[in-house]
Amino acid sequence: MKTRLLQAEAPGAVEEAAAALARGELVAFPTDTVYGLAAGHDDLQKLYVAKDRPKEKRIPVLLSDATNLEASAMVTPAARALAAAFWPGPLTLVLVAPRRGTIAFRVPDHPVARRLIAASGGGLPVTSANRSGQPDCRNAQEVLAQLDGRIALVLDGGATVGDKPSTIVDCTTDRIEIKRQGMISLAQIEQVLRQAKVA
Repeated sequence: MKTRLLQAEAPGAVEEAAAALARGELVAFPTDTVYGLAAGHDDLQKLYVAKDRPKEKRIPVLLSDATNLEASAMVTPAARALAAAFWPGPLTLVLVAPRRGTIAFRVPDHPVARRLIAASGGGLPVTSANRSGQPDCRNAQEVLAQLDGRIALVLDGGATVGDKPSTIVDCTTDRIEIKRQGMISLAQIEQVLRQAKVA
């Protein structure tokens, strides 16, 4: 299988990508950090295979809108304050989802990403579009260099604005924990929590 490349702004491109996901195919697309790789909720195993991703690593969920979070997880006051301050944007929140355990959520600040997620029901399992252990991809050509033949489609939205992944904050308890330092600094997070009086 050769991976198809579609210009993200071409008429019908996002809809075609959503249809591919509905058929059980994998689709890469630009976000505000690095390129992401999505699967339908019933096709998570395909993400692990395409990326050679270790089985113990969970797959985050990207949302099209912050309002979808309350229906997806138990949202703590700290998570609510951080989402209000940084979403859409490069912040990932780890929360407890009923019957599914802990899951990381994010609303990307990229119109193509959010259109694709919205067209796919408002939430998609998404991980970085690269082979496990290899560099993150910031354009469609870098995605093809690593994943050509392993995924069905790449939406080419040009180079991503961000050059680092998102910051990950564990909000499963009252005491937050920074799991990965990314585009948002610890100081920015602490300032928001102080202002919201939840730190």
